[in-house]
Amino acid sequence: MNKNLLYVLVGSVIVIVILYFSLGSSGPGGIHDITASVVQGKFKVEITTTGELEALRSVQVFGPSDARRFRIGNFTIDKMVDEGTVVKEGDFIASIDKTELFGRIEDKRLDLEQTKAQFEQIQLDTSLNLRQERDNILNMEYIVQEQELILEQSQYEPPAIIKQNQYNAEKAKRELEQAIERYRIKTLQERARMIEIGSKLREVNLEVDQMVEVLDKFVVNAPQDGMVIYVTNRGSKVKDGSQISSWNPVVATLPDLTTMQSITYINEVDIRRVKIGQEVEIGLDAFPDKKFTGKVTKVANVGQQRPNSDAKVFEVIIRVNESDDLLRPSMTTSNAIIADELNDVMYIPLEAINVENDSINYVYLKNGVKQEVLMGLTNANDVVIEKGLNPGDKVYLSTPSWGDNLAVKLLEELNGKRNLDLDAPRVTADRSQGFLKEGIE
Repeated sequence: MNKNLLYVLVGSVIVIVILYFSLGSSGPGGIHDITASVVQGKFKVEITTTGELEALRSVQVFGPSDARRFRIGNFTIDKMVDEGTVVKEGDFIASIDKTELFGRIEDKRLDLEQTKAQFEQIQLDTSLNLRQERDNILNMEYIVQEQELILEQSQYEPPAIIKQNQYNAEKAKRELEQAIERYRIKTLQERARMIEIGSKLREVNLEVDQMVEVLDKFVVNAPQDGMVIYVTNRGSKVKDGSQISSWNPVVATLPDLTTMQSITYINEVDIRRVKIGQEVEIGLDAFPDKKFTGKVTKVANVGQQRPNSDAKVFEVIIRVNESDDLLRPSMTTSNAIIADELNDVMYIPLEAINVENDSINYVYLKNGVKQEVLMGLTNANDVVIEKGLNPGDKVYLSTPSWGDNLAVKLLEELNGKRNLDLDAPRVTADRSQGFLKEGIE
């Protein structure tokens, strides 16, 4: 008997517990209804968007652009480091095929040897020609002296002989003057020939030196620290075996990883709330645990239409404040732009807000009151409550079963500012109790 009585008592307790849990939610504060507390503190209005990292500063790495002076139109890349390689200033990036330039150098060196031979030949010819002219002048001087001596000795000869000797002396002097003038002109001519061939020799020699100097540039080294990023040329990325033009010899880009920025796009609805200088909280999709801060540095004035989208968006550039080895170009970022920030305000989840007659915003309180509230700023999850609630109040995130036919407790501050529907049940304020009573007026 005692054992049976014990079984009955235990069964009764179980039935009572089941009934309590199944029926307990029918009144205010039912255990199946989810509530949230009114929080007082800092409230942030954030605009969230995704972006893509890129370096704030980057330099282009060039191949030997001077080679086009030597009629080399295209280069072939022999070897190139992998994309994404982090290099220091002076490190190897790429080597370029030198075969065509080697051929140009050999041709030019052959031209240089021929020019040197011409220079030496003209130098010898000039020396011989001018020596011959000088010898001729010396001989003419002897002839002049000889004719003058004959003229001097013939002063007692007949006048005809004296006259003839005078002619011969004058002729010899004229020929001497002509030889001196011819030597002067010949000297100028030979000097001009030497200047011409000397200039050509220096020009060819300089071209050979320049070609050799350009040859050193066929090994491309990093101009600064950074990460190697391949460039796109003719629809494909430049890498081993690719050809680049001597008119645009960009081999790669080298972004400076110490200062990064996130490029993002904000829709036309939210762009009016984005301003230069606003703080940004930045996350990396690749490293969810890493958090960074940033600042809006540029907001586009003109919208654009992104591919596969009908909405207009505006480009926004966010500079990352921190420097980290994890930050890499083209990484996807999550950006939370802090459009506004309020201190010491009350806020609740947006799910707690209900609307009646398109103008009355209210919440269900834990104590069984259907309370009107005056809302302030909102963000993606919460809303600021300016009037109607107190810190610590608990509100329902869904409509409790007891709240369907309950009148709203209105705020006197909002009287005259509501859009009440005349055909719907009106709510009237009981000023003595502070509650609303429904009725048809």
